[in-house]
Amino acid sequence: MSDNPSVTPPGPPTSSGPPTSPGQPAPRPPLQTADRLLSLLQSFDRDRPEWGVSDVAREFGLDKSVAQRLLAALAYRGFLVSDPQTRRYRLGPAVWHLARGWERDGGLATLVMPALQRLAAETGASALFAVPDGIHMRCVAAADGVHGPLRVHGLTGELYPAHAGATSRAYFGMLPPDDRAALLYSRPMASFSERTLTDPAALEERFAEVRRSGYAYSEGEYDPETAALAASVAVGRRAVGTLSVVGSLDALRPRHQELVAPLLRSATEIGRLLTPRRPRPHLPERTT
Repeated sequence: MSDNPSVTPPGPPTSSGPPTSPGQPAPRPPLQTADRLLSLLQSFDRDRPEWGVSDVAREFGLDKSVAQRLLAALAYRGFLVSDPQTRRYRLGPAVWHLARGWERDGGLATLVMPALQRLAAETGASALFAVPDGIHMRCVAAADGVHGPLRVHGLTGELYPAHAGATSRAYFGMLPPDDRAALLYSRPMASFSERTLTDPAALEERFAEVRRSGYAYSEGEYDPETAALAASVAVGRRAVGTLSVVGSLDALRPRHQELVAPLLRSATEIGRLLTPRRPRPHLPERTT
């Protein structure tokens, strides 16, 4: 019991996460305040990019004073920024610095590499994971197929133009049409081979194929000697990157259809890896 009679000792932390297995209690967060801060930070996403004090209090079952302190703490460290007019909060620059460091310093590559290695071993083709970078897709991790490296230089760091090849098409095909048009069709598009498409109408037909089939296949659009089979990797309903298997034209062309199933399975696996655990907000029981 506390030596200070005016202070109520904290009770055991509550858990809002799912049970680890049927019949077992859910894991408890080690620090309730830290768990609340992180849960609140995870609540800022594309569907709900702004939160106000009243929103947080209602969603998390908190007093407004507590909600205000949580938001202010995150804003103080730069994880949130407050609009002085609306008094609503959005993600701040500290989030960008963390995300950029995680990706650029190898955290993302380390996370997805086991899945890439399994896919390469299963298909015999090189496997790569790429993320959007302006009007390109940038390879952040790759695993060699049975024939070794596809090129003398590694695939990691390679930039794939948005309009050329399956690795890019599998992602850009999932964007809303207006977003895609603003990125692709407002500037000249280079031709890398006789198979590269630069006509917007023809490209839109290829992007529509991606949405219908769930994957993209290309031959020699970016690298004249290479074929690629790719699928988008999604977190929730939003594409965040692409998973590809690539190889020489002669090696990939006759068997690319049989590689679709393992590719899609692996894309789903990586999507799960990239999906943060988001427990439901704990709403305390109300007494009457």
